[in-house]
Amino acid sequence: MLPLAELHMHIEGSMEAELVVALARRNGVDLPTYDAAELKRRYRFDDLQSFLDIYYANLAVLRTEEDFYDLGRAYLTRATSAGVRRAEMFFDLQTHTNNGIAAATVFCGLTAAIADARASTGISADLILCFLRDLGGDAATATLRSALPFRDQFIGVGLDSAELGYPPSLFTDAFRLAGAEGLHRVAHAGEEGGPDYVREALDLLGVDRVDHGNRAMEDADLVARLRDEQVPLTVCPLSNLALKTAPPRLGDHPLRQMLSEGLLVSINSDDPAYFGGYIDDNFSAITAALALTPVELGVLAENSFTSSFLPEAEKEAMRLEVRRAVSD
Repeated sequence: MLPLAELHMHIEGSMEAELVVALARRNGVDLPTYDAAELKRRYRFDDLQSFLDIYYANLAVLRTEEDFYDLGRAYLTRATSAGVRRAEMFFDLQTHTNNGIAAATVFCGLTAAIADARASTGISADLILCFLRDLGGDAATATLRSALPFRDQFIGVGLDSAELGYPPSLFTDAFRLAGAEGLHRVAHAGEEGGPDYVREALDLLGVDRVDHGNRAMEDADLVARLRDEQVPLTVCPLSNLALKTAPPRLGDHPLRQMLSEGLLVSINSDDPAYFGGYIDDNFSAITAALALTPVELGVLAENSFTSSFLPEAEKEAMRLEVRRAVSD
């Protein structure tokens, strides 16, 4: 098993149907069904929005610090079993505060889960606060300001939710403030939106990393820039398949082209409870579909650490571990 960093994973998207049901019962929240298998059968999506409708409805079950703790520990336990040594986890604070949950409840539950997982398994993990595109730029800036009392509990900001109609340019103020606070900056771009969304994320938001970025491959000049600047792209094959944001056959996924172009691409799970699996499942599926070699898998694993926000010495130590694992 290769050591991995997972850099594109929404912690709320790791809430398995069984946990949704358990938390709903714990908190007295109504669900359309309390049969976890039936709930999972509803996870068939035509596009990103059809997924988000179910996703946000399920998040209403998260009410207490214990709920967020259980959510975080469940993911970190599963990730450790998949070889994840470093996790940089997205969370949607706006969703929870809009559901009437105090920010402190969210932060305390998730950070306690991270601390306990580190103590018991050694996994390194941090939080990235994502802004919901559809709530707009002013709400993003206000959310970041409200989260600054918890500044020591998250390392960066991101941009997620429905992409079309909400270009990165709407969020320049929030990302400028994040930069001034010394926070890392990432953004979903080039999943549904075209190459211009990727350019805006780079030029207007100053992102350190582009989440998805598949549609950048439509623009040769942009591909050359991503290669020359070694901009990390966090690709999520099973998510692309589920949401129809890549060709319908995994064998036609652009990952191999990304690798051949020399792009700094890594494999991630996005929302594993909804899209068919965790990071190891994504590796297995894309390896089979594209006949990836052990060397290529090693490159992807090394890329994941290079793309992370670990200190450089820790990145290099992990890359050395990957090389040893590939050579064994």
